[in-house]
Amino acid sequence: MRLKHIDDNWVVHAPAKLNLFLEVIGKRADGYHDIETVMAAVDLHDTLVFRATSSDEIVLRCHHSGSHPAGNSAPDFVPEGSENLVVRAAELLRAQGKLTSGIRIDLFKRIPAAAGMAGGSSNAAASLFALNQLWNLRLDLTELQQLASQLGSDVSFFLSPSPLALCQGRGEILRPIHSPARLHFVIVRPESGLSTALVYKHCVPEPNPRGAEGLIQSLQRGDLKKACELMCNSLQRPAELLNSEIHRLKAAFSKLPVCGHMMTGSGTAYFGVCQNRLQAMTAAARLKAWGLGRVFVAASPP
Repeated sequence: MRLKHIDDNWVVHAPAKLNLFLEVIGKRADGYHDIETVMAAVDLHDTLVFRATSSDEIVLRCHHSGSHPAGNSAPDFVPEGSENLVVRAAELLRAQGKLTSGIRIDLFKRIPAAAGMAGGSSNAAASLFALNQLWNLRLDLTELQQLASQLGSDVSFFLSPSPLALCQGRGEILRPIHSPARLHFVIVRPESGLSTALVYKHCVPEPNPRGAEGLIQSLQRGDLKKACELMCNSLQRPAELLNSEIHRLKAAFSKLPVCGHMMTGSGTAYFGVCQNRLQAMTAAARLKAWGLGRVFVAASPP
């Protein structure tokens, strides 16, 4: 992440993520699940704009992309109060620094909600990253990631210097992965979303869970074909049972000349891995014509 100073505002982009591998190992005593996942940040992002205020309030305003702003019942509705991870991140950091400073945060949403792309987690990480500098707290990366782990399982990933990482435990234990090739994706978010908690509730962990090492080695060699053969997401089957749109997306992607395809996270977004941007754009045009949902073309950072 990079923080830009523009007039009296500070601006940061918060990227989405895709899971190239996700295996649920088992349920923990604290109610979370142990997982092993390979996450890739992509250049589809939300934008957060911070402005210092004279009050002691933390004020968040959300702005939705597209011509139809989300209402309270829309799938992409994002709350603006203390239930939003951006506000909770700001409150947590302010308490850590024993501050009373106020802040106005404008969040411009592009990452679809309830899609398994971790927009909320990424926004929270961006808030920690930006306010650490604005409030001159001078917390190092380890300290920020410790705070991030209190907010959610995916938040720490977005504070990692690597856009590709193996994440274990609840998702907060990170191992950076180097891949020589830039990854290109076409993504569809169908009209409906899914509750992460509901998908996990219906997931039955395998007695002999698969590991991600084969996929990681393929990515490190730049062997895209082999990496796609090894992609898996153990949340996809329960998600398909809960939401028929995912099954339809799976069938549609099977007709496309992509290298591999599957659901990301707990859904409902579904993605295909492409050889290059041109292939991703061509696939996107077909998917838009089929009317399966909102279509995005994205890539890992260069």
